Amino acid sequence: MARTCDLTGKKGLVGNKVSHANNKTKTKKLVNLHSKKVFDPATNSVIKLKLSAHAIRVLDKVGSISKYVKKNAHLFE
Repeated sequence: MARTCDLTGKKGLVGNKVSHANNKTKTKKLVNLHSKKVFDPATNSVIKLKLSAHAIRVLDKVGSISKYVKKNAHLFE
């Protein structure tokens, strides 16, 4: 399974590391993912998700996963 955030869809980035002599080597920047169990009060269930650190902060701010999905319904169509 790819290293992507289940909620926001964030993925890693690919770029070049450039030395002083202008030699270019490919590098990967991976997403800061964590496995979290999130309680959804609307359905009274616990959901296990792979979330980025940013998504965890957003869920703390919004309050619950169901509120986040309602607010950002255009992302889940």
